[in-house]
Amino acid sequence: MGKTITEKIFEAHQRDVPSAHNVVLDIDVVMCHEITTPIAVNDLKARGMDRVFDPAKIKVVIDHVTPSKDTKTAIQAKILRDWARRNHINDFFDIGANGICHALFPEKGFIRPGYTVIMGDSHTCTHGAFGAFAAGVGTTDLEVGILKGVCSFRLPETMKITIAGKLGKGVYAKDVILRVIKELTVNGATDKVMEFRGPVVDGMSMESRMTVCNMAIEAGATCGVCLPDRVTAEYLWPFIQDQYQDVEAAVADFRKWHSDADAGYAAEKTFDVTGLAPQVTYGYKPDEVKDITDMAGARIDQVYMGSCTNGRIEDLRVAAEILKGRKIADHVRAILSPATPKVYSQALDEGLIRIFMEAGFCVTNPTCGACLGMSNGVLAPGEVCASTTNRNFNGRMGKGGMVHLMSPLAAAAAAVKGCITDPREML
Repeated sequence: MGKTITEKIFEAHQRDVPSAHNVVLDIDVVMCHEITTPIAVNDLKARGMDRVFDPAKIKVVIDHVTPSKDTKTAIQAKILRDWARRNHINDFFDIGANGICHALFPEKGFIRPGYTVIMGDSHTCTHGAFGAFAAGVGTTDLEVGILKGVCSFRLPETMKITIAGKLGKGVYAKDVILRVIKELTVNGATDKVMEFRGPVVDGMSMESRMTVCNMAIEAGATCGVCLPDRVTAEYLWPFIQDQYQDVEAAVADFRKWHSDADAGYAAEKTFDVTGLAPQVTYGYKPDEVKDITDMAGARIDQVYMGSCTNGRIEDLRVAAEILKGRKIADHVRAILSPATPKVYSQALDEGLIRIFMEAGFCVTNPTCGACLGMSNGVLAPGEVCASTTNRNFNGRMGKGGMVHLMSPLAAAAAAVKGCITDPREML
């Protein structure tokens, strides 16, 4: 029997097999941010092991609360800064250079097909869009990764998710993954890798593939993954052009990571998205999803656009289609946080920031703050936010607040109308 892409990556990185169901892998990239890493750093320091296995393979960013909002978050940031300097970690991104980790690190070319990637962050699964195995880990595993460059995993099964058909106007990657999660439920892919295949995925940009893989964790998956192809090679070309004669050569090389035609899967599901309507969450779980037409008219207080799910340049362009020449509703406050400085700069050059500001948006620096209810857009009890983020847990963006997840286009439409709206009516 053939192998899946994940089985091939595990085989190529295997360091040890301590039991029949566990394998220790060599790690290509250990990513760190200021919320989870300081705990690991302080513990290593207390144990007399204040060192890293390879400074070049560790990538560090301050992104969740930046600039720091209080003494506690300032201390967290300082711990990370001091540690990065002590250990000569060059890829450290502080205020002015920092962006949301799962947008910044791919943008810098740090993720490649066939890589193993860990981070103390559940949405590390985003990086599987490049044909990598990328997983969020706990503090102990993060410490071991920082110190030794290895991580232990249960051998995951793979679920093959085929996205067939053709997306209609006004329907995007966010709508696709919300529909998939609705069908699978939040436990439907637990301890599995979700391998996204099919013509719709093949036609997606890298940004859209990252959106889809980003929310694999919301179905319980360890990782979401796409097979690397020409789209992947063209995105990475500025970083790999010295390694290949041309893009075609890179595409050919990437095929070694493709799942074999006779690979075995724990489950296979096909979703035909022809005729799919824009989707929106309605409760406190990511699988509580409806067609947006079923929620039309529901009042909102805030719109938030950004995050590691939908804060990239294509997301801003899509939202600007709705916002250009329009104003947000009088009772709505709207916040835009471009995912990285590069996205912010490109949006400035393209005139998108002006469109957002003239519509009435507050534009902030890149940060995760509002997504997890820590800064830059926390909700008051009883308030409702139309958000392009990835989690709608009770209290996620503020105690007593309600979050409706949707695409950037739908969020822009909600901002203008002051309520949840089918964005296709405004195109």
